[in-house]
Amino acid sequence: MISEFKYHAPKTLKEALAILDKVGDDYKIICGGQSLLILMRQGIIQPENLVNIKGIEELSYIKYDSNKALKIGALTTHRKVEKSPDIMKSHPVICEMERKLATVQTRNWGTIGGNLAHADPAGDPAPVLIALNATLTVTGSKGERNIPADEFFRDYFDCDLEHGELLTEITVPPVPANSGTAYTKFTLIENEMATTAIAASVKLASKDGACEDVRIVMGAAAPIPKRAKEAEALLKGKKITDALLKEAGEIAAKESEPLSDIHASEEYRRELVKVLTKRVTAEALARAKK
Repeated sequence: MISEFKYHAPKTLKEALAILDKVGDDYKIICGGQSLLILMRQGIIQPENLVNIKGIEELSYIKYDSNKALKIGALTTHRKVEKSPDIMKSHPVICEMERKLATVQTRNWGTIGGNLAHADPAGDPAPVLIALNATLTVTGSKGERNIPADEFFRDYFDCDLEHGELLTEITVPPVPANSGTAYTKFTLIENEMATTAIAASVKLASKDGACEDVRIVMGAAAPIPKRAKEAEALLKGKKITDALLKEAGEIAAKESEPLSDIHASEEYRRELVKVLTKRVTAEALARAKK
């Protein structure tokens, strides 16, 4: 049963930040509630104040400039991201990821910023955004901070949001030439939370086709979405072969930090990391070659 709380529903970012400055430390932000309400019903979280920012329309937008970047307001719903023609044109892997995220009903209401701020290591957007070298903007009464996506997550359900700050925008740089990005996750039921997920981006040198840059990001395989930096280092500067991809998968599995739970054992998740790293990086490579 949900315990009593004080309810706040600001309509502007300025109003929301003013409320956060006043309510003290015991508050939670809700902007869709797909995850938070479950925790509140279970009594795991019992905030004194609940601040509903869903009505802040200024934080729901998609802006695209082919010469600059893709900008997504944190309160943009998953469905709007999934169906955006601009995102499909500029960063189609984001749309592909969104189609794998939960059900249409959830995507119609849940927000991409809420998913990121919830900081579940099994969340879908984080690995893809890290692979795309995205930046997250957080805003408080003292101003803005821009945080690389791969530095935003601290621990299970913990991220770099200080008291009084809100995640307000996601910025994704243009996709470089000769590069490709891919994402997949393993689930027992389609569109469920990932048992393990991998996102990979590959950039090839224009002259010899060697790997100029690569990012491999593991989801649901550590307390946070985690880059497999040793596996990346193996591939950089080399022409990628099946043998190299197999070795990269084995290295990534050793870099992972999975836990056993009711969905899968630690050993099974490591095996998934090994297999999916090879498969997804190969797909990113194929897209880079196109």
